[in-house]
Amino acid sequence: MKSLFKKVCIASDHAGFKLKENIKDFLVNKNISIIDLGPINENSVDYPDYAKKVSNRVKSKISDVGILVCGSGTGMAISANKMKKIRAAVCYNSRSTRLSRQHNNANIIAIGSRLTKRNTALKLVSIFLETKFEGGRHQRRVKKI
Repeated sequence: MKSLFKKVCIASDHAGFKLKENIKDFLVNKNISIIDLGPINENSVDYPDYAKKVSNRVKSKISDVGILVCGSGTGMAISANKMKKIRAAVCYNSRSTRLSRQHNNANIIAIGSRLTKRNTALKLVSIFLETKFEGGRHQRRVKKI
């Protein structure tokens, strides 16, 4: 796997904790540096707090892209997208993931741990990190967001 991004951050809520840990291990084994913004265990937490941590890092360009994991992916994406310059996409298959990068220049992938199997999630993260934004007519549209 060849990531387009050097600085990747990740966070989850309690429902996404195990999958977050799996994704983190997968990326470390691929020699991709990743910053874990929590949580540190499966104790109940509020997903908007963790979405905000990742979004702040991506918005301020401390990280190039972010990965968020919760039960469905939706809560994290909704929370992250409240912040300007964030384009968080709930990705559930290869095509939705590829298009989120190619057409929408998504800078955060949101994955649902209760809806996405581990191996699929790892594949989606790989696609997300390897796919370039196409620009062109899509750039005009992204500017309108």
